[in-house]
Amino acid sequence: MLEIKDLTVSLDGKVLLSDINISVNDGARHLLSGHNGSGKSTLVSVISGNPEYKIEKGTIKFNGKDITTENATTRALLGIFTGAQNVPEIPGLSVLSFLKHSSVAHTHFETGKDLSMGEFLTELEKARAKLDIPKEWLNRSINVGFSGGERKRLMLLRLLLTKPIFAILDEPDSGADETVQKQTADIIKEMKNTTFLFISHQHNFTEMIKPTEITTLSKGKVITNK
Repeated sequence: MLEIKDLTVSLDGKVLLSDINISVNDGARHLLSGHNGSGKSTLVSVISGNPEYKIEKGTIKFNGKDITTENATTRALLGIFTGAQNVPEIPGLSVLSFLKHSSVAHTHFETGKDLSMGEFLTELEKARAKLDIPKEWLNRSINVGFSGGERKRLMLLRLLLTKPIFAILDEPDSGADETVQKQTADIIKEMKNTTFLFISHQHNFTEMIKPTEITTLSKGKVITNK
């Protein structure tokens, strides 16, 4: 699903990742581990297409396609979902509007068809009920006034609606209580058609997910792949 070869990345002239080689197999629950500052979140940002980072050398292939030079929007439409650790607040943009525009864009890109409001609301209601998300949340601005755990539940709502083939989750357990952590682990295991690459520092959470593959980084380099 994802193949990274000889990837070296810099930011403002400083090399942050060196000669990274990682393969994430189709259907995997791949744990990216390592101490703080080891380069995990940087790698996630680069895979997602963050333009702040410069790829000095190497390639990123996704589902057989070279995406090394593709922008973040194209990568998202190709099926790469990113659940970032710190998502900004967006005053004035409601959760409902954001989810609708995202779902419409993905549906049109994948099928060439327009998603009707009725179809969207049906899928939204199913996902909302599954996560026990109050309806009033949908009319609030993105992340404004939401706690850490509530933000994670909104991330899961977006995940269920977009149904990506590849999901990157950067510390989905951070700021979440035990209930939300279990909810997250259950959804990861239930989504059989989605490959997951996730970061976590919490042993109990990773044990719930039971990763099928593990890559460990240290000082911007891969030290183990198993």
